[in-house]
Amino acid sequence: MPQRVCVDASLALLLLLPEILTPKVEAMWQFWSEENVEIVAPPLFFAEVTSVIRESVYFGRILPQEGEDAFAVFTELSVKAVQLSDLQSGAWALAKQYNRPRAYDAQYLAVASGLDCELWTADHRLVNAVRVPWLRWIGDHAGRSTPTQS
Repeated sequence: MPQRVCVDASLALLLLLPEILTPKVEAMWQFWSEENVEIVAPPLFFAEVTSVIRESVYFGRILPQEGEDAFAVFTELSVKAVQLSDLQSGAWALAKQYNRPRAYDAQYLAVASGLDCELWTADHRLVNAVRVPWLRWIGDHAGRSTPTQS
């Protein structure tokens, strides 16, 4: 069982702005909580999640009160910001290695790689582009008694 996992904004946003995969994310998050798994992310995570919630309100995808509620839940999530000393250079190198057009996702990859932990995402395109065993798509891991089993 992992003692630490890295999550990206796409995964956390499923908790806050419900979609079809939300029950899977809720079950995973509950499992991590019960097992005292440390949940980490690069500092970028917090800006990304806040921005998407605000954008969802601005463009009318959710009501203003729903945005307030989502933001309140977000501020209560137990996600620890991890600032590795080589985060930017690591993200740059990984973005080049996996031929990614932007380095945003590579920051999550760099944190997971640097801490030797799994990275959980709801971004299927990222998983398809970066084929490493420690990058996990939430859609592949539903309905298991211990969600982190392969």
